[in-house]
Amino acid sequence: MNKFIDVEQNSDEWFSLRAGKLTSSNMGVVMANYNKSFGVPAKKYAVNIAIEQITKNKIGSDYYNIHMQRGIEQEPIARLLYEQNTFENVTNGGFFDCGFFGCSPDGLVNKDGVIEIKSVIPITHYDNIKRGNIDPAYKWQCIANLKYTDRDYLDFISYCSDFPPNKNLYVYRMFKDNYKDEFDMIDNRVEEFKKLVIETKEIIINSDYYKL
Repeated sequence: MNKFIDVEQNSDEWFSLRAGKLTSSNMGVVMANYNKSFGVPAKKYAVNIAIEQITKNKIGSDYYNIHMQRGIEQEPIARLLYEQNTFENVTNGGFFDCGFFGCSPDGLVNKDGVIEIKSVIPITHYDNIKRGNIDPAYKWQCIANLKYTDRDYLDFISYCSDFPPNKNLYVYRMFKDNYKDEFDMIDNRVEEFKKLVIETKEIIINSDYYKL
C-alpha cells in the first residue's frame, strides 16, 4: 500500500524516509540493460541501499553542481508559471512510501495529477520542445512517479529562464493508462533489484572482520 507523507523535501525527516529504499530518481539506473544483468551503476547503488538498510541511516553525498543549484533556485518559479498557465493548484509532493520503493514528486495537482520539474539549459529545453515528449534521461523517473503515486497523469515540466518569456515553459502530459507495459517492466526489474540488494546485504553481514 502506497503511503503519502506530507513532509518537506530535503529536510532531515525526508532524507530519513528515503534511507534503504530504491527511489524514482534512480530508476533509470535500475532499468538500464533491461532483460540483462545489472550494470556497474546499479550494483553500486545496491551496495548503498544495503548499507542504509543495515545501518538505518541515509548515506550522505557531497556531490553538488551548478545544474542542481539551478534546479533548487528555479523550481519555485517554474511551479508558479505552471499554475498560472494551467490554472491548477499545486501542493507539496512530499514522499510516497511504497515499501522497498519511495518517490518524491515535485508537486501534486489537485486529486489526480502530479508534476516533475526540470530546470534546464537552453539546448536541453530546445530538444524537449523539438521532440514533443519528455527528456529521455528522465523517462523512468517520470513513469515510476506516475506508477507509485497512482495518479491519473504526470505533467513533465521543462523550464529554461534564458528562453523568451512566453516560451520558457514546456509541459508534456503523460497519462497512466498509456504506460501499463512499462509498469510491468518496472515490477519485474524492481523484484530483480530487490534480490540483488538482499544478496549484497548477506555478503556484508556475513563478511569476516579480519582476513589475516
